[in-house]
Amino acid sequence: MTQAELRLCSLLLQEHFGEIVEKVGNSLLRTGPRPLRLLVGDTGLLPDQVKKALCVLIQHNLVRYEVQPRGSVEYEARSERILRILRYPRYIYTAKTLYGDPGELLVEELLLHGHLPMSCAVARVADRLTETMEDGKTMDYTEVSSTFVRLADTHFIQRCPIVPESPRSAKALPHSAPALAIDEKDMYIVPRLSLVGKGKRRHSCDEEEEEGEHKTKRQKQDGGSSETPPDDGIYWQVNLERFHQHFRDQALVSAVASRMDQVCGSHLRSHSGTELFPFRFLVFPIQTSSEVVRTMLRMSEVTTASGASHTQPLSSNEIFRSLPSGYNIGKQVLDQYLALLADDPLEFVGKSGDSGGGTYTVKVTWGPGVSRVSPSSFPHPSLIPPLLHRFGSRCARIFRLLLRKKHLEQKQVEDFAMIPAKEAKDMLYRMLSENLVSLQEIPKTPDHAPSRTFYLYTVNVMAAARMLLHRCYKSVANLMERRQHEMRENKRLLEKSQRVEAILASMQATGAEAAQLHEVEEMITGPERQQLETLKHNVNKIDASENQVDETIFVLESFIESTTKRP
Repeated sequence: MTQAELRLCSLLLQEHFGEIVEKVGNSLLRTGPRPLRLLVGDTGLLPDQVKKALCVLIQHNLVRYEVQPRGSVEYEARSERILRILRYPRYIYTAKTLYGDPGELLVEELLLHGHLPMSCAVARVADRLTETMEDGKTMDYTEVSSTFVRLADTHFIQRCPIVPESPRSAKALPHSAPALAIDEKDMYIVPRLSLVGKGKRRHSCDEEEEEGEHKTKRQKQDGGSSETPPDDGIYWQVNLERFHQHFRDQALVSAVASRMDQVCGSHLRSHSGTELFPFRFLVFPIQTSSEVVRTMLRMSEVTTASGASHTQPLSSNEIFRSLPSGYNIGKQVLDQYLALLADDPLEFVGKSGDSGGGTYTVKVTWGPGVSRVSPSSFPHPSLIPPLLHRFGSRCARIFRLLLRKKHLEQKQVEDFAMIPAKEAKDMLYRMLSENLVSLQEIPKTPDHAPSRTFYLYTVNVMAAARMLLHRCYKSVANLMERRQHEMRENKRLLEKSQRVEAILASMQATGAEAAQLHEVEEMITGPERQQLETLKHNVNKIDASENQVDETIFVLESFIESTTKRP
């Protein structure tokens, strides 16, 4: 684990869980798997504090535990899972885009609490949605639970592993830590619950205290027993891999649109400007190729394993029936588009058989490609902007040239890139020192004499991707520290603004006059308002920058993972 990753993980833990959890997590990240006794000694915290911190980390799947042969339990931090905290806003926004406000809040609640029962999550989301509605309107539980079922059916959420039931007759000694497991076929089965009710609005403090007293009295009268939820013991969590699959599919559809739809539209154009198909003189929609691939990915999104190189085979007839209603194209036209996609050298779509009008699959692995719009060469465009910013346009030109030509001597680089010899030599050495390019020696004789040796420059895409990924982690950590610095510098002003907003909210609830509200608003002066606007603008800009860097991190991580898994 690099120092940049360790620093970013520590900042994420501190920002989301506090100093105690950050100290425990940082100790596990630095030292590796450790038992509780050594963890208490290393952090200098009380045993109860360490236990509670471990409970929080295990609740959010940030730490795993394992029982050793001698019976002790060792805890290990999951650094890759901690780094996924940076992508939480993107998960929530995707759920909102696909399933609306209920889907957004369900994913947000599950990410916020680690895992929750379905009944608890539905009740929380219904209450939150009711708070945003007009007076007299409430959110029904059935609407939220239907969205929950849709999220489970599309595998965006899944059941948490549970302790398997042991036979009653077996008299085994209790383990020091339970072993959790779940069958794959049960991970997305939603229990049949009759959740009847509506969301509730928050009461005032006095009403909440009275309601709490009445609830306590009722529990005492019933003997202290509280009603157990109908799905007690069944917990749900967010399936991050399914979200990553969705991001990958969207990137693949964008690559097909930039490659194939432009190719199809540029083959032939009528005098009126209408796009025509190259083989049949018919009028087609502009984005048909990408829509065909999107339909194929949508049909196989649940059946395709996360590590598979291709989607499940789909027949041409199935694809035709699943096309959106807005695309009024015939079966013959669809077959022509599928043939065009299968014949393309980038191999977005492959033909696997002839049954059912022909069966086709979508290639979803990210391996080395021949074009910058290939799904396998997604990292290549991501490497160019840092080069432009750090080394200039001429270095980026040399880098693109080496990507295309694979191996070149220095003289060839000068000629192809049309750059003077002195500048080309300096730029190549600068990129060589940053591990962006590598130098390969090919001797003519066994003595490796420099005069009888070819020196070829090439791009090691994997090393360049790892270097850029390291810089991305460092950039995000710098952005987070800058945001924390901005918040600390304006802490007193922010607290004053929050107090004024709380006073205004309470006065509006009691029906105060406009003059009184205006008088309270004037507690914040003009320069302070301007300072707050500047702070808000800076924080929003930093947040947007973090999300943009995380998109690059996702592309690079996906490329590195798929390349290292390839045999």
